[in-house]
Amino acid sequence: MSDKPSPFSLALIAGGIAGTSVDVSLHPLDTLRTRIQAQEGFWKSGGFKGMYRGIFSAALGSAPGAAFFFSTYETMKKVIKSCAGDKEHWTHHSAASACGEVAACLVRVPTAVVTQNMQVGNYNSFGEAISTTYKVSGLRGFYAGYGTTVFREIPFAFIQFPIYEAFKKTWANYQGSETSPVQGALCGSVAGAIAGGLTTPLDVAKTRIMLERHGEGVAKKYVGTLGTLSTIAKEEGALALYKGIGPRVTWITIGGFIFFGAYEQATALLWRTKMWD
Repeated sequence: MSDKPSPFSLALIAGGIAGTSVDVSLHPLDTLRTRIQAQEGFWKSGGFKGMYRGIFSAALGSAPGAAFFFSTYETMKKVIKSCAGDKEHWTHHSAASACGEVAACLVRVPTAVVTQNMQVGNYNSFGEAISTTYKVSGLRGFYAGYGTTVFREIPFAFIQFPIYEAFKKTWANYQGSETSPVQGALCGSVAGAIAGGLTTPLDVAKTRIMLERHGEGVAKKYVGTLGTLSTIAKEEGALALYKGIGPRVTWITIGGFIFFGAYEQATALLWRTKMWD
């Protein structure tokens, strides 16, 4: 792959391909996580039946979500590096990643609202999920849990990158040479798994907010990130905040490797078209 920075449009396309590859291939694992985290519990939310429910909406939002992330990430890396006098530091990558997540959530959150509600059986079809959500809550309904999702992704980025850099440095020192792309991907996957495990409570809170259905005139049970975390801990115990940690960590570990590989391969192939020379 070229060592040149990826242009906005190239990163947009490569990121979309990578995101779709991960979300489609690992959708059953995501369904498992959602059902475990649901208030009704795993079995009442569908158990092991219909593990591909919601895959259409997931696939539909995957490419633009990943594209938003990578294009913003690549752009902000350049901006931050320029503002820092062309000097690089791991915090720059974390900050750029955080900016990428905020942008990506503009697409990912509406996608997740529809997908997760279909995964637990709240809606039987994509059309029903869209029409009912809009009828009940308007456009705001598609952004339920946006703040919590952003609050989950920003600490994730700042936890993952220093661990990733430390793993790479340790590995390089051990073998006496720089890590290969595959070794780097492995370091990234493990670092992501650790960060994913630590931010699981925020993921549980996000799921509960997105899945909550309440009648007209009935107050919401899950309000805000801290309020939701507090409610879950009081009613179900602190361990409930870590529901779904297994599928989440597994998804991030495997998904990170697939994502990295797909993005690198797509970028290399796109450079070969010479459209960005």
